[in-house]
Amino acid sequence: MHSLFHPNPVSSVTICFDKKNVFSLAAIQAILLSQGIEVKFSSKPVDGITIYSLATPQATDVYREVANFTHSVDIHRRRPHPSARAAEALEHFDFVVIGEGEETLPELILALRGCGDVDEVRGIAFRTRRNPQNRPKAHVDLDAYPPFIENLRAPIEISRGCPYNCKYCQTPRLFGTKMRHRSAAPIVFHSNYLSDIRFISPNAFAYGSDGVTRLSTASTSSSRRCVAGCILALSHPKCGQNFVTDELLEILKEHCANTSIHIGAQSGSDAVLSEAHRGHSRHDVEVALEICRATASLQLWIYLRTSDEVAADQLQSLELVDSIVATGGRARAHYFTPLPGTPYEDEEPAPVSSEVRKRLGKLARDGKVSGRWEPPRLRHKKTNNLKQRP
Repeated sequence: MHSLFHPNPVSSVTICFDKKNVFSLAAIQAILLSQGIEVKFSSKPVDGITIYSLATPQATDVYREVANFTHSVDIHRRRPHPSARAAEALEHFDFVVIGEGEETLPELILALRGCGDVDEVRGIAFRTRRNPQNRPKAHVDLDAYPPFIENLRAPIEISRGCPYNCKYCQTPRLFGTKMRHRSAAPIVFHSNYLSDIRFISPNAFAYGSDGVTRLSTASTSSSRRCVAGCILALSHPKCGQNFVTDELLEILKEHCANTSIHIGAQSGSDAVLSEAHRGHSRHDVEVALEICRATASLQLWIYLRTSDEVAADQLQSLELVDSIVATGGRARAHYFTPLPGTPYEDEEPAPVSSEVRKRLGKLARDGKVSGRWEPPRLRHKKTNNLKQRP
């Protein structure tokens, strides 16, 4: 890695390609091309400016790859992990783009090309500025940036941000708690370039709203139907249980090719939901499930995870799973991953009790549950002393 400041401005810009991150890489390509900055892809870092985008589970492998590269190179990156762990990232990279990069990344590259002063670029961290100055504009206007350009395609991001503040989630800490939406017209325009049309949203049913309060039928019907009509093959939209209504399910059935709907319940325990700041109760989930059960043409999936759950909490989650599969639904299990920059970053996943593990195993063999509730390193951990909630 060369020194921070170049005797001569660098020109070539390369995105390090990883198929696991293709969606974010498509967005980075679109950001740069829309600003007139030509880019190319490579499977490894090359001389010039190399951009990485990575999530927390990939950090160690990427750091190793960069360490083994001995040529002169600047490496810049964005995504939740480097944004939350900028100091860690700067042990391996020259620059880190913090948070939303649509405005910051092109400005940084132009500065490195001699068209500006790196010290004046807000929203970055580097070796002599480890505490970045915030950008003057708090939130990016999604309509100002295309979701993809040229050959690399990705689902269209129709909404960004989340009004809730779940303690395990990086989204509100990176993008704020104000939900923003791409307008219907550009969504329709970019959908014309996709044969398999898929959308990205924290809550597919909250499009056009603040993410907390459902909008009236009159104010949302036309825009939601316009957007929904673009979804030719959205296999499993994720939605907030508070937004599940008969009307939206009818729109989904009429305009989309969906065969399933996914609800992020996260837990069947009110104690866990409250402690994690989920913003809903188990009863809210059960009400949404009842509405979905009336729509027999859609397969219902529910997402559950463990974090600081104790034995009684796990049993309550399992009871919720049982009620779902009893009526033909499915459950997707997730184990808790402590993410940097969140209140839970130093927490450990709770081991699953032997009773719950046995029952989950049977449900999995019967095809009722997929995924797992604990990481492999905890699967064989003794759980005789699993704490009980008072």
